[in-house]
Amino acid sequence: MKMNRNLYRIFLLVTFLALNALILFGVTSALTYLNTGADRTSMLHLHEEISASYLPKVQWEIAQNEGRPMETQTLGEIERDYLSAWQVRNAAYANNLPYGVADYYTDSMRTELFKITELNLKNKVTLQTTTLEHHPKLEFYSTDGKLVVFTDKNVSAYEEVYQNETLVTKRKLLSDYKVMLLLEDGFWRVRHLVENTLPKTEKQTIPKVQNLKNFHFKGINYYPQNTPWDMFGDKFDISIIEHDFKLMAKMGINSLRIFIPYESFGKEHVDQEKIQKVKLTLDMAEKNGLDIMPTLFDFYGNYSINDWTMTNRHVEQVVESLKDHKAIIAWDVKNEPDLDFESRGKERVLAWLEQTVERIRSIDPERAITIGWASPEAAVHLKDQLELVSFHYYRGASEFEAAFTILKNKVTDKPLLLQEYGYSSYDGIWNAFSGSDEKQKAYIETIQKVVEKEKLSHMIWTLYDFKNIPTSVVGRLPWRKVQQRHFGLLDSQGRKKPVYDIFINKGLE
Repeated sequence: MKMNRNLYRIFLLVTFLALNALILFGVTSALTYLNTGADRTSMLHLHEEISASYLPKVQWEIAQNEGRPMETQTLGEIERDYLSAWQVRNAAYANNLPYGVADYYTDSMRTELFKITELNLKNKVTLQTTTLEHHPKLEFYSTDGKLVVFTDKNVSAYEEVYQNETLVTKRKLLSDYKVMLLLEDGFWRVRHLVENTLPKTEKQTIPKVQNLKNFHFKGINYYPQNTPWDMFGDKFDISIIEHDFKLMAKMGINSLRIFIPYESFGKEHVDQEKIQKVKLTLDMAEKNGLDIMPTLFDFYGNYSINDWTMTNRHVEQVVESLKDHKAIIAWDVKNEPDLDFESRGKERVLAWLEQTVERIRSIDPERAITIGWASPEAAVHLKDQLELVSFHYYRGASEFEAAFTILKNKVTDKPLLLQEYGYSSYDGIWNAFSGSDEKQKAYIETIQKVVEKEKLSHMIWTLYDFKNIPTSVVGRLPWRKVQQRHFGLLDSQGRKKPVYDIFINKGLE
């Protein structure tokens, strides 16, 4: 009987504790729900990563505005909500679904935006648009801290108009805006946004870059042998790079192409530790008399208008950090972007390239800019926006001269660069034993005869045969990986292959 009473007491105690736990869980869940409801990205029906992808350049001018002085924290909140207003407007025009508009626009402005999206939806029109730069000048800040007026000057924007999912037109826009924001329910909402379109500026002239005058590239696309496609990663070793740079300088090489991948360098938040590794590499290049062409955005493949502000932030950080180094001879925007024409859309790729060229030139007007096209045929694209026209070649050696001649006849006012070329000496089961060192030698010999005849600048792929190829580069298929391992002038043991003498003697005279 006594045991039954003890069991009963234990049961009551456990029940009491369980009920309290349930009550606490319920209260916690309610608080979590309420706090979640205050998250702006949830209200906007936007994911955090989408919201964070809109990063236009903003430069405030704070002078002697009317009203009360502007607080630093308040200015940050105004900028955040003002840019969010632009972002939700861009999203509304892209989808004709005005999610989030109520959070960042007052009633009258919402009505105007709803009219536009309804009309576009009816006509099956969508707008892909972004702003790239804002230059707001504070005009008035009310005494009660609930109203602000500013002029947003020289707002640089880009817009594509689609009807029935077909591109109708695209254009660059430059405008001034008169802006009024009201503080309502913790949001700085747009009350007025009046646009004054500025006249089109004259087409940007391409400067004559002096550092390329009479310069003849005799170069190599370079990766350290043990860290291909990961030159600035955890296994970075400046002593290995020093050894290779001394070796190439003795070979008579005067220039190298190196790669700065967009994602592995931190995208819009550039990894400064890796930038320091690049600077050490540039120092070593200068010490050995080698000029460096960094290729930006290797492995980047989005090109979406929504991505432009992020890639611009990347460009600014990388180019600003490196532009003063004497070892840099030119900037290469992107490796083989024409390979993305079919999957990403030719017009989209070209538009991104053009605005990226402009962004680089605005930061470093002293150096040449080029694009590493995958073929001679593609190299005519954007030739008028570049100081140096670069192309790659891996097709039949006997066809090279004819393909180059066509390009040369189309590009008569810019230097040309055979930026990548080579031949795999792999001879094994995965290519039916059809390759050899001698075939590699014969291929390069045919190319080098044209190079010598035309006095064509050139950069071969590559110094070493690699021991391992990352799967992320060519995939898992063994016949692709083994082919890629055997393009070097030196074999995996560092010994000269037959192609070495052909390249050195004919390509570097």
